[in-house]
Amino acid sequence: MINIIEIKDLDAPELQIYYNLNEAQLFHYFEPKPGIFIAESPKVIERALDAGCVPMSFLMEKKHVETQAKEILARCDKLQSRDLTQESLVYREDEHVIPVYVAEVEMLAKITGYQLTRGMLCAMYRPALSSVEQLCKNARRVAILENVVNPTNVGAIFRSAAALGMDAVLLTPACADPLYRRASRVSMGTVFQIPWTYFDKNACWPDGAMDVLHKLGYKTAAMALRDDSVCIDDEKMMSEEKLAIVLGTEGDGLADHTIADCDYTVKIPMTHGVDSLNVAAASAVAFWQLGMKCEQ
Repeated sequence: MINIIEIKDLDAPELQIYYNLNEAQLFHYFEPKPGIFIAESPKVIERALDAGCVPMSFLMEKKHVETQAKEILARCDKLQSRDLTQESLVYREDEHVIPVYVAEVEMLAKITGYQLTRGMLCAMYRPALSSVEQLCKNARRVAILENVVNPTNVGAIFRSAAALGMDAVLLTPACADPLYRRASRVSMGTVFQIPWTYFDKNACWPDGAMDVLHKLGYKTAAMALRDDSVCIDDEKMMSEEKLAIVLGTEGDGLADHTIADCDYTVKIPMTHGVDSLNVAAASAVAFWQLGMKCEQ
């Protein structure tokens, strides 16, 4: 059930998760249990709820309680304690009231330091992540992000992955968090629709991680501008039963040893002297050709 609370004190300790904690602190909030994340905008919050994420609290403009937040709050009001006792969470059975903190837009801007996107934030408990083996067991096409550190790029890649035929996304530990507020918002909430996980820090990327993928039956395709690359519509590569598409960090792209460990090196043809695409744009082209096209 929910409890509407109008904010009177800007320094209320229960609001610190919205304005006084950075993403790393949110990530480790309940350590060793999974932490929390902040979902921003009704669309992102709805998709997080659809994925089974559990709300901790809301912060929103007062007017939205009866407008764009009305259906979301009605949905959360029906949550019972039995819905809030997942093994990965820290809820107790008697803690099932979800506070909804409300204020006028001017006060919210003072609290958060910026104007909220569509006037709504929701703090949620982070779900426990699956292992790479669990995630890839029945997947045909997966995307791998190597050290993609820009949250906007991560969000855009997830949106393309969800739309264009990827079954899962795997990230190296240095990648930006898909549940970072900007990443999830740019993704339009698709970070809650497509399965994803991080490679274990002990998996030793790329060598140990590549071994795991090969044992699962995957061929790997490095997106890189090399003279020995195959074109993205290479028939042999497109016919692979299980394929992992590997995309590199902004600027430098994939590391040389990663490219060397992959089964294919793949290039997107360019014109007008353009040497490369942004990693998010390149991902959309690759997913369309190697995900959607292979299903047609």
